[in-house]
Amino acid sequence: MGVTLEVRNGKNAKANAADLEGSGGMQTNRTSKMETATHLFKGSVGAGLFAMGDAFKNGGLVGATVLLPILAVICVHCERLLIDSSIMVVGKTPGVDFFDYPDTVEKVFEYGPPPVRKLSKLMRTIVETFLCVTQFGFCSIYFVFITENLHQVLQQNGIEISQTTTMAITLLPAMLPSLLTNLKYISPVSMLANLSLLFGLLATLVIALQGPMPAISERHYITNGTQMALFFGTALFAFEGIALILPLRNKMRNPENFTSTFGVLNVTMGMVTTIFIFTGFIGYMRWGEDVDGSITLNLNAEEVMSQVVKIVAALGVFFGYPIQFFILIKIIWKPMKESCGVAQSYPITVQVVFRFIMVMCTCKY
Repeated sequence: MGVTLEVRNGKNAKANAADLEGSGGMQTNRTSKMETATHLFKGSVGAGLFAMGDAFKNGGLVGATVLLPILAVICVHCERLLIDSSIMVVGKTPGVDFFDYPDTVEKVFEYGPPPVRKLSKLMRTIVETFLCVTQFGFCSIYFVFITENLHQVLQQNGIEISQTTTMAITLLPAMLPSLLTNLKYISPVSMLANLSLLFGLLATLVIALQGPMPAISERHYITNGTQMALFFGTALFAFEGIALILPLRNKMRNPENFTSTFGVLNVTMGMVTTIFIFTGFIGYMRWGEDVDGSITLNLNAEEVMSQVVKIVAALGVFFGYPIQFFILIKIIWKPMKESCGVAQSYPITVQVVFRFIMVMCTCKY
């Protein structure tokens, strides 16, 4: 999926674009502030959005409502530290336009105190491994979410097929957007994802708000340690966009708009956090301890509107798949190309085949 115009080991942005795309890099394909916000919103709002009801079940009404904004502030602070560190090491490296996440970590150690400099390559490898595993997990969870919702709709309409078959059906459509090689071209897909998710969310909340709500006293205000740990797991999964931060900022026409006071990062994450809290609160209030891992699965399967919501929500997550796949390919492709002679000779062909294989792997697992 994506081409992040990063710099590695002294390369400039144009050289890296050509290296990753297998052809001349398109320096003109910069994203606007709105396009970047669209990507960040989609990168932060996916299957985790519909899991907020489960998060509130594990965190409690008060506990989750208080802790979610705190976690959001911590996440944004860490993302700003990452950006500031990247800017700092770029300033110390002649001929470099910008670095990506692993490059930044490597250079921070390389320019750090003498005792840690020898760890720079190791730290880069560790970060790349963690990012790869994380993004692979996100992509796999997206397939699970899509499959569960579509499978429930198919069963309700008398189509008896297994979840495995349902997942296989989604495989071919997922391969097409996985071929997009630039954030500029992924923008329309991300916009479709955002519109689908927002429609699905609003429809879900409208259904959830119908009829009298249970008394608030019937819900836990705060939970024990074990459940709270599950809350943190779900919440951190929901705030899943840190791997996108540098690629998105580096691809902007005006990168300074990303971290300004009312810039892309602060405004978008503020909106995301508000939506998370509202969704989780309503979902837990309505379904209590019976709330599912995705609140769409709590909707009455026999109602046509509920089935439409599940399909639209699944489409929203489906259209969000390319932006998560973007990071996964970015991490794996470069070292693969550097170590594989065939990939160097036929970069476009090998990358297309590699993307198809990775889509199948995320679907399988």
